[in-house]
Amino acid sequence: MSKGTVVLAYSGGLDTSCILVWLKEQGYDVITYLANIGQDEDFEAAQKKAESLGAKKVFIEDLRAEFVEDFIWPAVQANAVYEDRYLLGTAVARPCIARRQVEIARREGAHFVSHGATGKGNDQIRFELTCYALYPEVKIIAPWRIPEFYNRFRGRTDLMEYAQKHGIPVPVTPRAPWSMDANLMHIRCVRLILFPLFFSFFFSRAPADLYLMTKNPEDSPSVPDVLEIEFKNGVPVKVTNVKDSKVTSSPLDIFSYLNDIGGKHGVGRIDIVENRFIGMKSRGIYETPGGTILLKAHLDIETFTMDKEVRRIKQGLGIKFSELVYNGFWDSPECDFVRHCITKSQENVEGKVQLSVFKGQVYILGRDSPTSLYNEELVSMDVQGDYDPCDASGFIRINAVRLASRIIIPNIVISNSCTKVLKVTILFPPCSPPQVKGTPSFAGFVQHQAVTVAVL
Repeated sequence: MSKGTVVLAYSGGLDTSCILVWLKEQGYDVITYLANIGQDEDFEAAQKKAESLGAKKVFIEDLRAEFVEDFIWPAVQANAVYEDRYLLGTAVARPCIARRQVEIARREGAHFVSHGATGKGNDQIRFELTCYALYPEVKIIAPWRIPEFYNRFRGRTDLMEYAQKHGIPVPVTPRAPWSMDANLMHIRCVRLILFPLFFSFFFSRAPADLYLMTKNPEDSPSVPDVLEIEFKNGVPVKVTNVKDSKVTSSPLDIFSYLNDIGGKHGVGRIDIVENRFIGMKSRGIYETPGGTILLKAHLDIETFTMDKEVRRIKQGLGIKFSELVYNGFWDSPECDFVRHCITKSQENVEGKVQLSVFKGQVYILGRDSPTSLYNEELVSMDVQGDYDPCDASGFIRINAVRLASRIIIPNIVISNSCTKVLKVTILFPPCSPPQVKGTPSFAGFVQHQAVTVAVL
């Protein structure tokens, strides 16, 4: 008798194919679900493979447009960057995938969902928090956290043997030492195989053939592409190539085109060590060409059109948004609140940015906006306008009040304990050397709160 129906997030690879068969062994009816979020995949072959392995149903969902509009665009509005470098390509994709998985589970009356994420990574958290947020009563089967599974499959060799035994097609090439995750926004590679103890992989360069989305900047064209990106409410609505007049205007086409241009010029490569939410550091190689171009352009038009203090608050919200998304809390009430605040901040972020893409870099050339807050006359040195320079004196003095108050005059206590020796005790806080008029200042930092000197 069946234990119930489980919807498996399926990739067609060795791991999830083995999980599919293993779930059937455990007594579950398995529905496989494969999300198309822009990865280079033979979806028809994956469907046939799942059906041949006994999947009850196979769903292949094209989520590319949804991924751009509902997930990438909010990240662009937020200038979302985790730990100053990572543009969150995998982190924003996981809730997109999980959201549709939950929809299928509800529609098919499935009480279980499953995935192939490992027990050491962030993806297990991202998938499951989204599932629980949208389908609280769902039960999650995470094989790589089940002792019966991970003790049985201790490595790739065990999976290969299991696959051969159960008629699962297996790769004919050895496993690459890097695990790869690809989608429309980026490609991520994470090291899998350990180096010998005498050699640290942190100092090893990523092999040249690891990069699939971007050219080596050294081999990129010697002529730049000049683009004009038009924004409305903080998201791009049109991209024009100034050189060949090519225009793209739909969200999916815009992002795909920027990937092509950025990839051609080697834009968006980073090699970093990041802090996983689960509590360990990992090295990742990322390629995010289109996202890098949009980050540069959006930062420019945002600064041009947004009030200084609003932008300062919004910067903090962007950092918080990035942390929430990285940690898997896309569908949390706090992330929903932050997204709404960021969306509100983008109401006047409108205009065009012109930039050059060349040899791995993005150079801003200029910008224009009907909502610009830039006042050329006000800032000009040639025209005084309504600004009175004399007002700056009071402004400076008011700001200096706080700075001047930091200087503490020490208390001097004089005691005459005898007729020939005068003892002078100077009291002052640690690290605040006293300045006595007419005498040289103490050298260095003073570590005691009181110094007594004898004056003969």
